[in-house]
Amino acid sequence: MIFAGMLNRVMLSELQFPGLLVGGALAFEQFMAPSRVLFGQISDAHPFAGRHRVPYIRLGSALFSALAVASIPLIFSLHGALASGSSSAIAAGVVALCGLFALYGLAISLASTPYLALVIDLTDEQERPRAVGLIWCMLTVGIVAGAIATALSLKGIDGVTDPALLQPVLLGFMAKVAAVVFLLSLVATHGMEAPAASGNRSSSIDRDDALSLPQAWRLITSSRQVLVFFAFLLLFTLALFLQDPILESYGADVFGMPIAATASLSATWGIGTLAGLLLAGFWIVPRLGKFASARLGCQLIMVSLLLLVLVGLTARVPLLQLVMLLFGIASGIGTNSTLCLMLDLTLPEAAGTFVGVWGLAQAISRALGKLLGGGLLDLARWMQPGDGVFLPFAAVLLIEVAIALAALVLLERINLRQFRADTGQILQRVLVAELG
Repeated sequence: MIFAGMLNRVMLSELQFPGLLVGGALAFEQFMAPSRVLFGQISDAHPFAGRHRVPYIRLGSALFSALAVASIPLIFSLHGALASGSSSAIAAGVVALCGLFALYGLAISLASTPYLALVIDLTDEQERPRAVGLIWCMLTVGIVAGAIATALSLKGIDGVTDPALLQPVLLGFMAKVAAVVFLLSLVATHGMEAPAASGNRSSSIDRDDALSLPQAWRLITSSRQVLVFFAFLLLFTLALFLQDPILESYGADVFGMPIAATASLSATWGIGTLAGLLLAGFWIVPRLGKFASARLGCQLIMVSLLLLVLVGLTARVPLLQLVMLLFGIASGIGTNSTLCLMLDLTLPEAAGTFVGVWGLAQAISRALGKLLGGGLLDLARWMQPGDGVFLPFAAVLLIEVAIALAALVLLERINLRQFRADTGQILQRVLVAELG
């Protein structure tokens, strides 16, 4: 998230890339989301050195770390092509940038899908909600720490727009971040999965590695509730991230914030999200239930986005930071309750496949958010008469409010009991057919 936010800011504000180009290129990461279903099934059915998950997690981490570093020189090469006006150089640069982010998306899918499946492998139904809540809290802590590190590391280039000065600083920073991330992934996965022959829990339960990909696909399409929840995840995630490609530019253009300050917006959002996750996990969800908490999260997200529009009229940075904190709290409450629902709508016997499907929904939304966020901003700027900078950003945020409302409406159509009845019947038939 920090990686994408920083590149968004640099490409849009410092290098003056078109918003649609930035959003479209970054969206290629999420366009690779269908691979999540495949990688989930592969990690189920094809262990490496007796392990189903950890080798794929580490390989994916190594690949996305290397690709993150490679993105910096490629971005500045494309900037040079845009400055030269050479159509062939521009076309080659755009294709290369989109291709790099597509490979980055494949690497992220390769690492993240087996990771979430590992969580299901190593926990039972009672442990799982607490484990996932802790994971997402640590993820948020990482976002906050990354945002603070970015703000401190890049403070020296505030106001710098010369590519010759920006490129070496950003390249060095990204190389250090990638090395730290990969090292942490190695440490974090050490000892997390014993070889299958050792009889650990993940090898002793019946997973969907006994099922072929067509059988697993039949299972996940057996209930209409899968489609309903898939659509809800699409809208909910889009309501969280449509502003993601334009947020730092919103701070730069409307509030006059420098690079380091706009990077800190993610830290503020992350602190709020952490508070929301903890508040929901320890108080709101136990008291209200998962569905009521998810409903509350959607409502608070709508209110926060409306406040994000209104605060732009004041152009006061402290108010923007306060609203980002509130938006983070709303995001944390909604995310926690939605993750609990996601776990309830996942069969342990088909962990990898279901995790891949839900990850696909979220990734598609992230892709649409990156593509539509920049594209809608360009469209709003084109339609707006005059030179005002606020209204185009406000238009994008108001569309995001409407998406959150649509997610809230769709939430009322989710029926957990119906999902379990449908998928349970199909799973039994598949297993009986397999034994026969």
